[in-house]
Amino acid sequence: MDEVGGPAMKAEFDTVAAWTAEVAVDLGPDHYLPAGCRGSGSPGALRWFLDRLAVTSQDRMLDCGAGVGGPAAYARQETGIRPILSEPEAGACTAARQLFGLPVVQAASELPFAAGSFDVVWSLGVLCTVPDQPQLLTELRRVLTPEGRLGLLVFVAAEPPLTDPPDGNNFPTEDGLRDMVAAAQLKVEDSGSQRDFAGLPEFWADRAAAVDDALERRHRDDPVWQTAQEQSRKIGRLLASGELVGTMLFARPS
Repeated sequence: MDEVGGPAMKAEFDTVAAWTAEVAVDLGPDHYLPAGCRGSGSPGALRWFLDRLAVTSQDRMLDCGAGVGGPAAYARQETGIRPILSEPEAGACTAARQLFGLPVVQAASELPFAAGSFDVVWSLGVLCTVPDQPQLLTELRRVLTPEGRLGLLVFVAAEPPLTDPPDGNNFPTEDGLRDMVAAAQLKVEDSGSQRDFAGLPEFWADRAAAVDDALERRHRDDPVWQTAQEQSRKIGRLLASGELVGTMLFARPS
């Protein structure tokens, strides 16, 4: 895959990612996970993936498109696994190392790993950000062992064309997603919807809100922040209206 598309996405995944790490460090370690999972996964959704993927501390795991590393750190906390992260944007890579001390490689979808390197791979909210989605799915399949397990969170267009979509995203339809997964020689074994896990524990929601508030205070006048916030608002509106659906898939090599 090419790097995430356009200045709007670079704002979110590079500059704002670095700012998020700075804010979390200032607020303290109990804010790291809520900060690191903003926009990529609630504890309930992440638990769904960990259960379906049957992650253990002995597995070799890749988080592809890991952002600032929150979901991978959550997996480590819950299972004892030490995931490897890949992420195309430098700001997010630095943030993941700073907040969670996890090994991270700056890479897009030409993954710098040998075939069959991982027992478990997940890629959460990434597919819609890349221009060549079949290529990414093929790479995820390549780095899995023959008995490996894959988790995908994909934002799917339920009612295309979408009303005022965010810049740079390419949201597949449900049928299009299933066709691409099958073409990559992957078989879906279970699925779910992110909206079933929309609620957050109170402590988690409060800390995530504190991160958002601090980012807003520090950067509200910066065009980069304004661009990233507009992206987030557009996706939020589409999810709330049902035009976009966060689809969760558990798949294996076929």
